[in-house]
Amino acid sequence: MHASFPRAQSIARQTKFELAVRNTGHSTVPNLAITVHSFNYVSQYVGLADKQRPVWIVERGPGRTASPPVNTEEVSVPGSDQTAYVDTWALGALQPGRTRNFTWRVVPVKSGLYTVHYIVSAGLGGNAKARTASGDPVHGQFAVYVAPAPPLTHVNPSTGKVEVGQFPSSP
Repeated sequence: MHASFPRAQSIARQTKFELAVRNTGHSTVPNLAITVHSFNYVSQYVGLADKQRPVWIVERGPGRTASPPVNTEEVSVPGSDQTAYVDTWALGALQPGRTRNFTWRVVPVKSGLYTVHYIVSAGLGGNAKARTASGDPVHGQFAVYVAPAPPLTHVNPSTGKVEVGQFPSSP
C-alpha cells in the first residue's frame, strides 16, 4: 500500500489524498473500501443540528464521474464510489496481484493540526477483512498542519499562469 497526503497545507488550497492498495493475497477482495476518519471534527457549539463540521471539503471523491455529465442537481460530490456508510468509499472487487487507486481532491477549510486516519476494508458488510501479511488490520494515518491563510499568489500577465508571491509593482 502507498499513501500520500501533504503534511503542510493551507486554507482554500486544493490538495490530494491518495491511496494505492495492492491485493497481495491469493483470493479476490470482494469490495475494496476505504474509510477516512478526520475529514471532519466535532464542534461543541450549542444548538447545532449536526455537530460534525468539516476540516476538509471533499470536492471530488474516488471513482469515475458520469460521462457525459448528467444534467441534474448534484447532491453529493463527484466520484461514483461513495457508499451509504459515513466517510466510506468502495471501488469494487480486486483480483490477486492487482492494485486499485483511490484519490480524493479536498480543500482544507479549518486551520490547525490534525491527524487523518484511514482504514482499508475488504467489503462493506463486515465479513471480509483486509489484513497485512502479518495478520494486522490495514490502516494508516497522517499528521497534517493546515495554515490559517493561503499563500499569496497572482496571475502573471505575460504567461497567464498563477504564481506564488506578490505581483511585482511597476518601476
